[in-house]
Amino acid sequence: PSTILEAKSFNQEVKQGKHNPFEQSEIIITSYQFARNKADHVRSVSWDLVVIDEAHRLRNVYKPANKIARAIKDTLSNTPKLLLTATPLQNSLMELYGLVSFIDDYIFGDIKSYRNQFARLTNEINFDDLKARIAPICKRTLRRQVLEYIKYTNRIPLTQEFVPTQDEAVLYDLVSEYLRRENLQALPASQRSLMTLVLRKLLASSTFAIAGALDSIVSRLKAKLKHAEIAVPVDDELADDFETLDEIKDEWE
Repeated sequence: PSTILEAKSFNQEVKQGKHNPFEQSEIIITSYQFARNKADHVRSVSWDLVVIDEAHRLRNVYKPANKIARAIKDTLSNTPKLLLTATPLQNSLMELYGLVSFIDDYIFGDIKSYRNQFARLTNEINFDDLKARIAPICKRTLRRQVLEYIKYTNRIPLTQEFVPTQDEAVLYDLVSEYLRRENLQALPASQRSLMTLVLRKLLASSTFAIAGALDSIVSRLKAKLKHAEIAVPVDDELADDFETLDEIKDEWE
């Protein structure tokens, strides 16, 4: 038995008098973003085990700019954890340092010594040392090793032609025209290119996908007109609609 916690279900539980909706006898399923937003509630629970799926999204936790990964790591610092990923490394061995630090901060010591020893494996001794250190905590399972337990569906790719409706085409043109404006108050100048990329990805996904982002932009502009303080950064707002935003931000840097 499990419970999915997101804004709507969380608020519903609170209205029903539950002090902390994360405290339940059932398995709790939630997103990275929501776990970060409700860090105090998550931290106060004595978890038996936290399973983190798609764990490669946390691989750059060692970078100060990676707010979500760092927040989740701090929140779950004293909790047993299992990280699952099919793509643990993508760009460098520093990502291995990030993932391993989620389980145990002391396996590799500080980031400087890891970088000196393992960032570039130039000799066999360092390579063997790296393998020995991660052996107790890193388990790799190949697809062929689990075929007797899991019957994988045979994947057959089919090409589906998609033609936007007239309304979708109009929306695409209007948003594109807006994003090309020289003076764009809704997006911070320092993140304009990144946010434009994200909005275009949402726009290409569906009208429903970009609706929330457009609502956020409208709210920000209304707040600016009233000279009100905007509490939430634009990238945090867009992260609710675009769950891989933190990954793209890492690559963007």
